[in-house]
Amino acid sequence: METPAPELSFRDATDADVDALVALIESAYRGDSSRAGWTTEADILQGQRTDPQGVLEVIKAADSRLLTVEREGRIVACCQLEHRGDHAYFGMFAVSPAAQGGGLGKVIIAEAERQAREVWGATEMHMTVISVRDDLIAWYERRGYRRTGRMTPFPYGDERFGVPQRDDLQFELLIKELA
Repeated sequence: METPAPELSFRDATDADVDALVALIESAYRGDSSRAGWTTEADILQGQRTDPQGVLEVIKAADSRLLTVEREGRIVACCQLEHRGDHAYFGMFAVSPAAQGGGLGKVIIAEAERQAREVWGATEMHMTVISVRDDLIAWYERRGYRRTGRMTPFPYGDERFGVPQRDDLQFELLIKELA
């Protein structure tokens, strides 16, 4: 008989979570530790993904929350939700590399969508993804997001977002209708 996975708990991040959340986000996207999971950006971006100030700004922003996901008392994932009128913005999504590939991401994004719909009455979820991340975009498409072709430039020269390893990076807007 299969042992059930330990329960997840969802809560809003607090100031006390900042260091753990920065470490989680960095581990999911940068450096060798990120290669244990499939969301790594290590081949296209080096340097940092975020910093304590950036995480704290999301926690403190009036129309924003940093949803923190715990399993057995340990933070295993997070995502930003920001209320923007009729839609919500989904960002800063990170799942611990050791926990990737087991369906955790699907559960978290579904909960984020539910909360955006029920708490804010959002009718759409928006997100931006680096346009060359075909595998990641395909994962979001399987969750009902659609590519819009609307691009915004990558902030080249601002190392708070990483050090690009190629010159063709830009963000594409993905949108999902929330029923």
